[in-house]
Amino acid sequence: MFDEKRSQVSLAGVLVLLIFLAAIGAILWQANRSNANAESTLARIQRTGKVRIGFANEKPYGYLDTKKDLVTGEAPEIARYILKKIGVDHIEPVVADFGSLIPGLKAKRFDIIAAGMYITPERGKEIAFSNPTYAIGESFIVLAGNPLDLHSYEDVRDNPDARIGVMGGSIELKYAQDLGVDESQIAVFADYASALQGLKGDQIDAVAATFLTVKDLLEKQDSDAIEQVNDFRDPVIDGKETRGFGAFGFRQQDEALRERFNEELAKFIGTPEHLELVKKFQFDESTLPGNVTAKELIEAP
Repeated sequence: MFDEKRSQVSLAGVLVLLIFLAAIGAILWQANRSNANAESTLARIQRTGKVRIGFANEKPYGYLDTKKDLVTGEAPEIARYILKKIGVDHIEPVVADFGSLIPGLKAKRFDIIAAGMYITPERGKEIAFSNPTYAIGESFIVLAGNPLDLHSYEDVRDNPDARIGVMGGSIELKYAQDLGVDESQIAVFADYASALQGLKGDQIDAVAATFLTVKDLLEKQDSDAIEQVNDFRDPVIDGKETRGFGAFGFRQQDEALRERFNEELAKFIGTPEHLELVKKFQFDESTLPGNVTAKELIEAP
């Protein structure tokens, strides 16, 4: 009797196990089927006519025009033109701190970074880039008269009393680090408004930014207490003077979207229509990127 009951219990256990394994198999099959049939980002935005773009509210690259309640700037305006060509008419803007743009893209808070982000090998490990839309140099904002005579990142490095302010996640932070500026001389700010307050409040001696950002920031200042550095020398890294190449950012898996975007971008950049579109943001023929590709910049030493 005991053996018979034990056999029945064993048989029931085997049946439960088989049912459990069958259920797991069905779940895995459905998951694989869902993944296989998953709609690409390109297909989704073309079907819905909508796309979300991330920007950092930094003039002239991508910012909110409060008077018109419209996101604009070099990157959003080019994005509008290109996306319309691929059948997407509606842009949903998502603002983020610059340092949060790449994490936000990867977390699918938005579909494209439209913030004039520089292409770098480090960023290329995390996201994919379109080919560049512009190339520009750097500059500093300092107190009137440039008290510490700062004309380059190297000048900051060589003066232990000099302190530089950069925006979190920016290329300027990397330039300073690559050129040997001590960490104690670098202050990281969430935005340029805070950095300018730091400069005026004697927390730092220079604010580092792109040439166009510096121009725009100073145009909005009523005070003569700060100024742009004259005769600024762009960073020289590995024996080469650097320029920043800005582009759009995509998730690594959104290859179809990036390739389609690049197709239209290649037809547009450098045309009279493109130059007219970005002229009001102070971009012109001198800021064209030439034939440099994202692949070249990401693979650069």
